[in-house]
Amino acid sequence: MTTPGPRPGDGGQRRAGTAAGTGGTPPGGAPDPALSWSAPMAPGGVPGPARPAVVSFGEPEGYDGNARPRPLGRRSRSQLVAAAACFVLGTGLISGAVTGSWLTDGSEGTGTRSGFAAAGALWHNVPVDQLFPPTLQGKGAGPGNADRTWTRIAVAPDSGCKGAFDPLLRKVLDPVGCARLLRATYTDATQSHVTTVGLLFTEADAAGMSALARRFGTERLDRRTDLVPLPYAAKGTAAEGFGPGQRASWAMSVLTDAPVVVYAVTGWADGRTAGPPQPARDAVESTAGTGPAQAGLGHEARGLADRIERGLRKRAGTATERPS
Repeated sequence: MTTPGPRPGDGGQRRAGTAAGTGGTPPGGAPDPALSWSAPMAPGGVPGPARPAVVSFGEPEGYDGNARPRPLGRRSRSQLVAAAACFVLGTGLISGAVTGSWLTDGSEGTGTRSGFAAAGALWHNVPVDQLFPPTLQGKGAGPGNADRTWTRIAVAPDSGCKGAFDPLLRKVLDPVGCARLLRATYTDATQSHVTTVGLLFTEADAAGMSALARRFGTERLDRRTDLVPLPYAAKGTAAEGFGPGQRASWAMSVLTDAPVVVYAVTGWADGRTAGPPQPARDAVESTAGTGPAQAGLGHEARGLADRIERGLRKRAGTATERPS
């Protein structure tokens, strides 16, 4: 039985698509600057002898005591044909199982690696309106499963991470690096709350992201009040007074199927100080009695972070979808 050789590579990653109706990627392979973010930073053998078959040494059928017994090695034509058929069938089943396993493992491994890489390039290949939609619907996202609607009021220029996080949080995120940081700020329908959502595209591989996710889970880093992301306060908007002291609740998620950290931090639009911020997962509990919890700010942070993360995963899936 011949063992299948290694499967050829795909010959390169597929680029993530641009927005529908744009006519694809412009000549030269670069995305349309009008739709994407700004330009990137400089950044076998024959089987051996079989064991003797177990045979019976009783008298052969028809043996009369005088005739010579039929030799043990002799078989009838029908027995030989049946044995040959069984051998061929068994060999085919084993070969098929090995080949099927090889093809399946290779396909899944390649798809996973391709999807991870494609997700890491979304900041450059996908228009801002697809990563941070101008309007987001949060069905059942508010307290008591109330519906929410969020409107984008500002988009920060894509940048590195310098000055974008408090020093301690920056130290925690250092192991995965910073390839690009995208941020946008939203307000609710009443313009009472403002929330900054961030997508930190890292330089880490899947193992690096998994290690960071494990640390966040083991050390509960997403609940430490000294590891809250900074907001993006855009002048001339309802978030103009949204500074570090106005951070009331936040949510942070380290993805393991994409080199991305998703976060959201929320506060009041009137600039009031919130006191110690409360993690969204605690603030959404029905028994939570803090100011941020009672105002639904935990729901704001969790709801927006969740929907931006869903959109990111959808775009990554579209970018790596195989033609039928």
